[in-house]
Amino acid sequence: MEKVLLRNIDVPDSHTLAVYKSRGGYRALEQVLRGMSPEKLIEEVKASGLRGRGGAGFPTGMKWNFVPKDSPKPKYVICNADESEPGTFKDRLLIEKDPHAVIEGTILAAYAIQSHTAFIYIRGELVFGSKVLQGAIDEAAQAGYLGKNILGSGYDLELILHRGAGAYICGEETGLLSSLEGGRGWPKVKPPFPATHGLFGCPTVVNNVETLATLPWIIDQGAARYAAIGTEKSKGTKLFSVSGHIRKPGVYEVEMGYPFKRFLEEDCGGVPNGRKLKGVIPGGSSMPVLRADELEPVRMDYESMQAAGSFLGSGGVIVMDDSTCMVKAAWNVARFYAHESCGQCTPCREGCHWMEKIFRRIESGEGEKGDLDLVLNISGNITGNTICPFGDAAAWPAAAFIKKYRAEFEAHITQKRCVVI
Repeated sequence: MEKVLLRNIDVPDSHTLAVYKSRGGYRALEQVLRGMSPEKLIEEVKASGLRGRGGAGFPTGMKWNFVPKDSPKPKYVICNADESEPGTFKDRLLIEKDPHAVIEGTILAAYAIQSHTAFIYIRGELVFGSKVLQGAIDEAAQAGYLGKNILGSGYDLELILHRGAGAYICGEETGLLSSLEGGRGWPKVKPPFPATHGLFGCPTVVNNVETLATLPWIIDQGAARYAAIGTEKSKGTKLFSVSGHIRKPGVYEVEMGYPFKRFLEEDCGGVPNGRKLKGVIPGGSSMPVLRADELEPVRMDYESMQAAGSFLGSGGVIVMDDSTCMVKAAWNVARFYAHESCGQCTPCREGCHWMEKIFRRIESGEGEKGDLDLVLNISGNITGNTICPFGDAAAWPAAAFIKKYRAEFEAHITQKRCVVI
């Protein structure tokens, strides 16, 4: 398979402008600024079938189209680099190894909606990545790819790097906007959507790092070539961060529709140390877990994952072998979401902490009859009843762990100890 996103990763000094340009970098931008209208650029991206890689999978070109063309207000583009989903580290790799692809993609998105100010909102803990990215922004500006009259086209763009403070909730686009405005990272009620009422109440597009880094290849190679990769509804390639009980962890670029079980066993080397696969979280900690016996028909695309009862999410694949205590795993996930809940919505604020307390009680041998149904009831009351998807992100895995491994949870309660050997 031809690499789209990881094509430059293993090249020495891939983070520098000189190396990026030697491998075709900024060729797409030059092509666009020489004679492609914003409308034509949007149509090209729509024709490619590219969908957002941050988790929701919304069509990228369609998202851009929602921005009003006749608005008198400034328009903004924001690259969401606040990668905080446990089990996900693909954006970090792109930022550190191929920052100019992210920058070029951001410029293309800004040109498409005729924005003249763009931001890259990066997770505060990514200190090294921030330094690499700022260095690349400075290089691009000095070479004439940012600033006034880019490449003599008459188009201006200022690109600003903004470091967050480590809050998971700021990965949600409206929470990110609140933070970027200088306020608390609280998500906002939608509608209105950021496309019409975003940063400072102005039309705004928020795209993920991986989404933006894909754009230069699409424009350079053509939408048709990208659309020929993958499945009918899930086009192109996607990055997957693989961790846990697996022989070859790391970041993989996979064609959409690739068999999931084959990917784990052949590409990633399978489960080590003679253990057996017990379960996999396919899209980051907020996605429902899949049992080993459910993987055979599953393919790595949006539709197949959903049909299996989970989601592609951010592509964070967490592998668990048969030595894993699923009660402890569920508690670990619940503890994270209880800590990260912003507290704005009552179902999430109260429910996340109650689920964590109940899982902790079960794991410590103090579980009671009715605890499992209580967690399922709480998760049901959270789902769909919060301003942003954070509540669902906490509720889905909690319910899935119980439903998929209920016998293990019940044994924990009745025997007052872990039953995993």
